[in-house]
Amino acid sequence: MIEISGLIIPPAQRKRIEIPVARLPTQTLITLPVTVINGSHEGPILWLSAAIHGDEINGVEIIRQVLQKISPSFLKGTIIAVPIVNIFGFIEQSRYLPDRRDLNRSFPGSKRGSLGSRLANLFMEEIVSKSTHGIDLHTASDHRKNLPQIRANLHDSRTYECAKAFAAPVIIHSQTRDGSLREAATKRGIPVLLYEAGEALRFDNNAIKIGVDGILRVMAALKMYPLETYIEMQPVVQVNETRWVRASRSGILRLYVELGQKVTKKQVLGVISDAFGETNTTVNAPCGGMVIGSLQNPLVNQGDAIVHIAIIENL
Repeated sequence: MIEISGLIIPPAQRKRIEIPVARLPTQTLITLPVTVINGSHEGPILWLSAAIHGDEINGVEIIRQVLQKISPSFLKGTIIAVPIVNIFGFIEQSRYLPDRRDLNRSFPGSKRGSLGSRLANLFMEEIVSKSTHGIDLHTASDHRKNLPQIRANLHDSRTYECAKAFAAPVIIHSQTRDGSLREAATKRGIPVLLYEAGEALRFDNNAIKIGVDGILRVMAALKMYPLETYIEMQPVVQVNETRWVRASRSGILRLYVELGQKVTKKQVLGVISDAFGETNTTVNAPCGGMVIGSLQNPLVNQGDAIVHIAIIENL
């Protein structure tokens, strides 16, 4: 049996839980929605989380689809699914909390801190502390779009095995950021994958499918759930370093490359022009690699990050 927020979920059962978070100024109670599927046999306890940034909604749909595929009778272990962590941002279609704080810089949180700190503390105590593994689902931000990718500590053997099983198109060795959920969970010895795919406030069917298939493959690798149908494995690129290409001037950007495209050093990635086309400045790749993220808004200021490249040697 597993206990979440004082409620016990017996083996071979699915239960929806609403964990109280806070009240709005109108006194409306805001709760953290959680679905727990407790298997018929003991095994790993995997948490799935999305919308830590409230406008990153691909993960919400990924979790919905995964939950539809899982039967408690065949599950070994437990799934703790939290499709909307930043409830406040989700309602407002905003990345942030009402006080403009970033929830993913608030972990592990505090019972007496800011709203974000309290929500982070609640998530750590009720979800992370009960789990053995975690998968946190994100999209790009600020008018950007990401190629489906896993970011994780590939130097940790347990995390690396999960990352390989997920089999996103790109697997990136990534250090944790201060205040992030992944950092806080890693300090507790929990392997965590961070899945980045698509853009804010948009469903991306390909990114969603890769996310669903990846989670099911991780569950199979952990011997939590059988893969009833064969999920085709796509080629995977593993990299240790990435680099953002920034605008050298302000203007209107026309990109010549797409997500997933391989580029060579000094290749022209796009052109920044003025509105009349009288001045044109090329954007060149500083290294060889694969495009894993790009700016979707063509209006750029000097210094804006416009293309994200996973560095691949010998390109």
